[in-house]
Amino acid sequence: MFPTMRMRRLRSSKFRPMVREATLDVRDLICPIFVDETISKPLEINSMPGVFRQSLKTAADEAASISKLGIPAIIIFGIPAEKDETGTHAYGDDDVVQKAVRAIKKKVGDDLIVITDLCLCEYTSHGHCGMVNEKHEILNDPTLDILGKTAVSHARAGADIVAPSGMMDGMVGAIRSALDENNFKDVPIMSYAAKYCSVFYGPFREAASSGFSFGDRASYQMDPGNSDEALREVALDIEEGADIIMVKPAMTYLDIIYRVKKKFKMPTAAYHVSGEYSMIKAAAQNGWIDEKRAIYESLISIKRAGADMILTYFAKDVAIDLNSK
Repeated sequence: MFPTMRMRRLRSSKFRPMVREATLDVRDLICPIFVDETISKPLEINSMPGVFRQSLKTAADEAASISKLGIPAIIIFGIPAEKDETGTHAYGDDDVVQKAVRAIKKKVGDDLIVITDLCLCEYTSHGHCGMVNEKHEILNDPTLDILGKTAVSHARAGADIVAPSGMMDGMVGAIRSALDENNFKDVPIMSYAAKYCSVFYGPFREAASSGFSFGDRASYQMDPGNSDEALREVALDIEEGADIIMVKPAMTYLDIIYRVKKKFKMPTAAYHVSGEYSMIKAAAQNGWIDEKRAIYESLISIKRAGADMILTYFAKDVAIDLNSK
């Protein structure tokens, strides 16, 4: 008790690094890349200052610059030139993600882990993550075969990890079976296992042109009020063959990250999503907060909650800063 015990003794700048419980490392980061086959040069995203859509010509150079910073992995989101009701351009060997993966692998080889986001919302004309019927109902089971075909096409192009994000029941099992049946048994699955129906995805929908034309995604993304349900979702995905599980969004679901990591002790990712990025950027641009400190505090909170890896649009900025120390 005070005055014998003084908690402030170890808070001086001299001792603080030695007793820090959670740290942030470049190797914790995964950097998203948007690849748009309709453009010829990088295009800044209005709602995400500092983040650009890359063209098929520039994506490989962007990946190489990320790799040089020591960031171990990227995740690719594709923006196709054409969309249709069934997301046909998600799984062709010459579609946007497949071309981007081949170009990036040719440029950087195995120096960078290439993860591919596996969802249909960027490829369907209605913008939903699954097939729909005439009643505008999202059809779960007919979607699974398409996700399997898409996963195989990504693996065939050279993707190191596939990351299904559509929150369809049984998606991990269907993808695992499709990969195994096509001799891709060693390709891991990073599942968006607990993905919430969140307002914080707004800027991403501009970035990926993935807004929906009717309804919402509440019938397949999770209710923000639920936490036990997240554990059930994660358990099911692990049983179906997920190698890495993900919680999305990150900052507003730190309790979920903590519970998932504590219960399952699986490699756990967290997605620091577009809205979380844009809020920090907007506040910093208005002079309301210190951007660098806000980024660090946000990401360290995600690590402290239990995440092993963080998908963040701040990855390059953080890597540059950490590399300079």
